[in-house]
Amino acid sequence: MEQQPTAAPASDGPAGAIETVFRMESPRVIAGVARIVRDVGTAEELAQDALVAALDQWPRDGVPDNPGAWLMTTARHRAIDLVRRRERYSRKLEEVGRDLQAAPYHVDVPSDPDDMDDDLLRLVFTACHPVLSAESRIALTLRLLGGLTTAEIARAFLVPEATVAQRIVRAKRTLATKGVAFEVPYGPEREARLGSVLEVVYLVFNEGYAATAGDDLLRPALCEDALRLARVLAELMPKEPEVHGLAALLEFQASRTAARTGPDGGAVLLKDQNRARWNRLLIARGIAALGRADAVSPKLSPSLEQGGPPSGAPGPYVLQAAIAACHALAYTYEETDWARIATLYGLLADRSPSPVVELNRAVAVSMAEGPGPALEIVDRLAAEPALRDYHLLPSVRGDLLARLGRRAEAREEFVRAAALARNERERQLLTARAEDCR
Repeated sequence: MEQQPTAAPASDGPAGAIETVFRMESPRVIAGVARIVRDVGTAEELAQDALVAALDQWPRDGVPDNPGAWLMTTARHRAIDLVRRRERYSRKLEEVGRDLQAAPYHVDVPSDPDDMDDDLLRLVFTACHPVLSAESRIALTLRLLGGLTTAEIARAFLVPEATVAQRIVRAKRTLATKGVAFEVPYGPEREARLGSVLEVVYLVFNEGYAATAGDDLLRPALCEDALRLARVLAELMPKEPEVHGLAALLEFQASRTAARTGPDGGAVLLKDQNRARWNRLLIARGIAALGRADAVSPKLSPSLEQGGPPSGAPGPYVLQAAIAACHALAYTYEETDWARIATLYGLLADRSPSPVVELNRAVAVSMAEGPGPALEIVDRLAAEPALRDYHLLPSVRGDLLARLGRRAEAREEFVRAAALARNERERQLLTARAEDCR
């Protein structure tokens, strides 16, 4: 079982304040220590040791002027002591002639505070390494970079705490046994690994934005964690267009959160949302992030004021952000430029073909050209194995059939979609739409 911080809840006086500081600083502390010990599991334990020391000393001696630096220094000293003990042990083994030798450890403490960002970037790429399963990458990232406890991650994803703990322990063990280097990859490997990093942040956000299971449609805390991670990545990797594309996409999506549910917590469809409740600050941040994606790539030149697509060969996150911009910049549902959105989905389908992208393209086509052409696209997707249990396929088909006046067939599709939906709020909405087709 993984070691847990022994701090009291955040509301519990000085100890809670210390834990709050630790939650904010722990990613950098873990990253800095991992550079020394070359193992994220050991680095997390040493960071938690520093937290225990803070809980002991700060209430007595007072909170230091720079608590983050105090935690970093304490954890580093413990890491260096650990490395020295291991080196002495290794030398002792050599002296007695044992045919065992621990791997060499090199104490490499960055002298420049700016190197901390490099360490944090190393931690990001390590926690999101593709050698781990998607579930393990998500759990480890939220633990090490999001500062969430095992219990918080379990509550967010509606899984037992023991399951999350097992995923985290298994992830750390896999990274150690596979000898995953604590480094930022470069060249072709970096591009491949970056995709894994962005996918983790995107999956975390989506689980908060449209929960796959449970009674609530939204889990705002997960959206906030993912958005914060995306912003951190954008600061750490300012020359990567896809990083800015993901940040822009999440800003746009998060801007709609307040309007996506009604007073009873039920889902509100896009066309029925009160756009006055959309967060214009987040929309402005999304526009700025999409502009940064253009600035770092000569191939991109988006017409941002129109929510237009970048030209050239943009990546999938930049394209999705451009689609989200079209929605964000339309003050009413009727003003949405569905033809442009359909074109963008076509580009996305060419760049990253998938049945889900094609289903989304069908929705845009239905708005731009009518339900008939869109139904042809959806019917071609009926045999896709990946969509066999995907509730949005019959949901979209039901909507198209209803708009064509084929209400009995539409009702059957909505009933099927409701049976497949795992989220209670979505199930209620689909059941209501089926009743409307009677």
